[in-house]
Amino acid sequence: MGLLSRMTTLFKSRMSRLLDNAEDPRETLDYSYEKQLEMVRNVKRGIVEMVTSKRRLQLQAERARQNLAKLEDQARQALGAGREDLARIALQRKQAILYEIEGLEAQIVGMEQEQQKLTVAEARLGAKVDAFRARKETIKAQYTAAEAQVRIGEAL
Repeated sequence: MGLLSRMTTLFKSRMSRLLDNAEDPRETLDYSYEKQLEMVRNVKRGIVEMVTSKRRLQLQAERARQNLAKLEDQARQALGAGREDLARIALQRKQAILYEIEGLEAQIVGMEQEQQKLTVAEARLGAKVDAFRARKETIKAQYTAAEAQVRIGEAL
């Protein structure tokens, strides 16, 4: 068992050394930084999508408000023509549109609040990514300096 154990230990140490040489911490740091930048871009994209959706809801509410005036005119015309049943239907539609506008306004307010939260989160994330970038560059410089010192030591 002693020989097999020694061979296993030797194999593991050689593989570890090969993997250490293959893995460059600078590349790992750069990869992590790129992933963080991608997260920031995704948050920004989410904010843009939120603004677009909010604008659609605002346009929908505006169209509904325009329909209110039309329905009121229809109700007046129906009353003028002596058609109370048509006037009642127009007023019922008007009431339904008022409820729809109320719901749309609530959604718009909720989206504005969510947009503000996302904007704050994006600013925080951006600051953290900037701090990581500065730290990454410092670590890379330290690693390069240490690597140079090791080469100098080996050369001597």
